[in-house]
Amino acid sequence: MNSHEISLTVNGKTRRSEVEPRVLLVHHLRDGLGVTSPHVGCDTGQCGACTVLIDGRAVKSCTVFAVQADGSEIVTVDGLTGENGGLHPLQKSFKEKHGLQCGYCTPGMILSAHDLLEKTPDPSEEEIRSHLKGNFCRCTGYQNIVEAVRHAAEELSERDAAMEVAR
Repeated sequence: MNSHEISLTVNGKTRRSEVEPRVLLVHHLRDGLGVTSPHVGCDTGQCGACTVLIDGRAVKSCTVFAVQADGSEIVTVDGLTGENGGLHPLQKSFKEKHGLQCGYCTPGMILSAHDLLEKTPDPSEEEIRSHLKGNFCRCTGYQNIVEAVRHAAEELSERDAAMEVAR
């Protein structure tokens, strides 16, 4: 089968590779580039464990062929950073509010929540639940995940307000 050369910027590093057109982005990230934080949970786009940010938007990477992402900037949960390279406020909130649980769905949950907070900085509980409905937690512990997202929204709001005062 013919392969295509593609270039992806993954977590800030540009990576060039040859891929067959049938290869899904999640498989290319995991097997081709060794980026294992996007998980393969269902291979049908239902569970959201493979969610990554493509050019800033949360996308289930098992619904995109790697060649379709050519030239894109991909951010996985490993690429999120907070101040001084530490944990991003969402990552800290998931840890503090016990939203991690078994951890399998966590990368997708965090990146979907990141997408939500970029669009809606102060979401209601209903908006959080609605936005995360495409991500399944098989531990069935959504309450702590929702609390983590709400806490992160508050932290980010306080951080932004402090930065505004400093200007």
